[in-house]
Amino acid sequence: MQAIEISSPGGAEVLRPVTRPVPVAGHGQILIRVVWAGVNRPDVLQRAGSYAPPPGASDLPGLECAGEVAAVGPGVTRWRPGDRVCALLPGGGYAQYATCPADHALPIPQGLSLRLAAALPETAFTVWSNVVMRGALQPGERFLVHGGSSGIGTMAIQVARALGARVWATAGSAEKCAACERLGATAINYREQDFVAVLRKAGGADLILDMVGGDYIARNVRCLADDGRLAMIAFLAGPKAEINFAQIMARRLSVTGSTLRPQSDLAKARIAGALQERLWPLVEAGAVRPLIDSTFPLAEAAEAHRRMEGSGHIGKILLRVSAED
Repeated sequence: MQAIEISSPGGAEVLRPVTRPVPVAGHGQILIRVVWAGVNRPDVLQRAGSYAPPPGASDLPGLECAGEVAAVGPGVTRWRPGDRVCALLPGGGYAQYATCPADHALPIPQGLSLRLAAALPETAFTVWSNVVMRGALQPGERFLVHGGSSGIGTMAIQVARALGARVWATAGSAEKCAACERLGATAINYREQDFVAVLRKAGGADLILDMVGGDYIARNVRCLADDGRLAMIAFLAGPKAEINFAQIMARRLSVTGSTLRPQSDLAKARIAGALQERLWPLVEAGAVRPLIDSTFPLAEAAEAHRRMEGSGHIGKILLRVSAED
């Protein structure tokens, strides 16, 4: 099969096409013929040498895909060859074939193409587990997401809106703010406005989803409402901050966070079950729809990474791996 490997830690130029054997589905796994693969920030971190794959995972980048089941391993009864699926992968998505635990795959939502479905798994798993399962977002609450025009951000805005929350989103340009507004958020241009002041004037955020970190952490605490929750999912500006814990105690604030890739297979399977039960109906009803920024052929994965690192994208970046039947 054709694949893209990381020749050595470094810039986008270290991504190179290679030919590798097709992997074999092990016990409880499926083999997917990949048609589309998602490009995510962890892929960039892995390429740079700062986000190693978990033990036993493929060394190839790629954490999500959509395609069709090519083979099933021992013990798998849910899927059969020919089924169309999208899946969360432990790695290996930048290739014509990839394996994953059978319980980490989901059927293609009715009405969605494989292209759109490939943009779902990584963002849907991350958003649902942190906003709904950890963050316990409720109808009518005030929700703030940073990086609102990113793949995570555009998904979070739509999920929160579909659940009846009031949504604010930060973004760094007029174009990105307009994209957030079209999805139903009140946009905050962080280059021109102080999100703390905006949210405090509105009554404070009940839940914040943050991928920035750094000095945003203390600012997030200041703009939370009493009994508010902060969910951290990444640290683009760094993981360290000085915060006033007296505020957390006095106002009964909660701080949580998670990374998806290191979680157990069982934990990911539970998230997948929640997605199929609660999010997939929203997708099929059109209340939640993946937003695609751009697509690149598999051989141009380096250009896809440059697009992501340039931070000009709005929505998801995808790789076209194989022809869609």
